[in-house]
Amino acid sequence: MLLIAGLGNPGAKYQGNRHNIGFMAADAIHRRHSFAPWSKKFRSVIAEGELGGQKVLLIKPQTFMNLSGEAVGEAMRFYKLQPSDLAVIYDELDLPAGKARIKVGGGNGGHNGIRSIDAHCDKNYRRLRLGIGHPGVKELVHNYVLGDFAKADRSWLDPLLDALADNADMLARGEDSQLMNKLALAVGGKPEAEAPKQPKKPTAQSHIHQARGHGQPRLPETGPMAEMLKRMFGKKDG
Repeated sequence: MLLIAGLGNPGAKYQGNRHNIGFMAADAIHRRHSFAPWSKKFRSVIAEGELGGQKVLLIKPQTFMNLSGEAVGEAMRFYKLQPSDLAVIYDELDLPAGKARIKVGGGNGGHNGIRSIDAHCDKNYRRLRLGIGHPGVKELVHNYVLGDFAKADRSWLDPLLDALADNADMLARGEDSQLMNKLALAVGGKPEAEAPKQPKKPTAQSHIHQARGHGQPRLPETGPMAEMLKRMFGKKDG
């Protein structure tokens, strides 16, 4: 079984917050695939289903962000899961809005939900970070993450969540690079694994070569210049 945890804060007050993009991602996956209805367990709302031929448990901790690890850890112990069976989706300040990155392990980057999961579930789980951008100065971070996405953000947020839902089977199968490509393309970026193509350089040609066409210069037919060019390039009489 794979446990996919989307992080956020419970309640209508926080529903549209940038900090709740993990909840939004879990909801998008739930809508797109044949999961059971949400139910309450492990101090969370959970739903069972299947992705990529694998049994999956979607979980949205209801403990508030800072205690996410308590809920996720409880579910992992119940199902006897290892950190390698866990994927966590959450917001990332240090990624531009719409960018996504996935990796195993690493630091918490100041994210309290991840700090809590690290403490309760070990660190060697997959982390799918969805970029929300940064307000620019540290003092604005709190209000920024607990503020709602702006209307203009829907231009990248909706395609990103749709692409994640459409390709959630890749997440289940561990096809991380392919998933990153799909997400990048969805928001108008380049595939992550594709090296930029170098423009093909045109073959250098001299002005004389370009003018000659098939190797012979096009000569004026009459006048003094014609006579001079005929002597330089043309065939000799006789």
